[in-house]
Amino acid sequence: MTGFLTLKDFDYILPDELIAQQPAATRTDSRLLHVDARGQLFDRGFIALLDLLKPNDLLVFNNTRVIKARLFGQKESGGKVEVLVERITSPHCALAHIRSSRSPLEGSRLRLADAFEVLVTGREHNLFKLQFDQPVLERLEQYGSTPLPPYIEHTPDEHDIERYQTVYATTPGAVAAPTAGLHFDDSLLAQLKSKGIEQAFVTLHVGAGTFAPVKLEKLDEHIMHAEWYEVPTATADAIVQAKRSGGRVIAVGTTSVRALESAARAQAIADSHLALTAHSDDTRLFITPGFKYQVVDALITNFHLPQSTLLMLVAAFIGLPRMKLAYQHAVEQRYRFFSYGDAMFLEKDLENAQI
Repeated sequence: MTGFLTLKDFDYILPDELIAQQPAATRTDSRLLHVDARGQLFDRGFIALLDLLKPNDLLVFNNTRVIKARLFGQKESGGKVEVLVERITSPHCALAHIRSSRSPLEGSRLRLADAFEVLVTGREHNLFKLQFDQPVLERLEQYGSTPLPPYIEHTPDEHDIERYQTVYATTPGAVAAPTAGLHFDDSLLAQLKSKGIEQAFVTLHVGAGTFAPVKLEKLDEHIMHAEWYEVPTATADAIVQAKRSGGRVIAVGTTSVRALESAARAQAIADSHLALTAHSDDTRLFITPGFKYQVVDALITNFHLPQSTLLMLVAAFIGLPRMKLAYQHAVEQRYRFFSYGDAMFLEKDLENAQI
């Protein structure tokens, strides 16, 4: 299907003032654009999920925790560097993006935060291999800063440390938040549970590639960035139970989608005989229109960047025409976009989201 689609199919005009620079006053204050299974659009508040979800539905959250992945420092030559840790590969080692006037050489050292040094041990494609003198997570927690997305213009502060993190984040490793989850607070989670709406968790450590636009006009030629994920046994069992009881599997965020559908794809699960089991691996799953969803029945997500892989995932879920109409409506109704913006509740196209 991707052979018939090009980048221009996933472009839209977004006024700069609709890019949210700060989160809503409280997490559940966000607006919610509901796209039902027939393609009808409804303007709601996020708290409306209490009415939209039904007993036996299962919410699947990504419990990754954003690490303080950005560091500033100097090369041995004195030149300035900005380091963004992409992935922690062992307690003392990481892969990182490095911005500097000239790329540091293998064997050189970087002094970061004017406090400690890291050794550049090599490269892996566009990433640099770094060896830390102390555990990576400890150094980042002490000296790093919250890696806000490139379209958020202010310097991260204490407010961002709290709000650019879900209330259920437990597993450190992400350099970007699973932003659909930012709208949930402990009170809403408790209310949903009291209504018989179950909750389960996956882990997918979101990488910086989530913000990168697709640059190749032919989508089939795009190479997806890799992210590590895990679907634990308890979540796999909860999904099977939800399906058997007539409930829906509702992914909270595109990262939860990629984890669930990657696990199903790896296990060659047929949707008519769902028997998902625990699974973990790296995923490069690139979801575009024509993709057959095997696990996810509904999706809660934020609004995504033009020409991004996440926008393509949404188009695959509700169909490209519905996605375009929904985004046009959101712009006209002045919804707030991207990480700190508003949300959507998407029910799968009854025609299987074909374009």
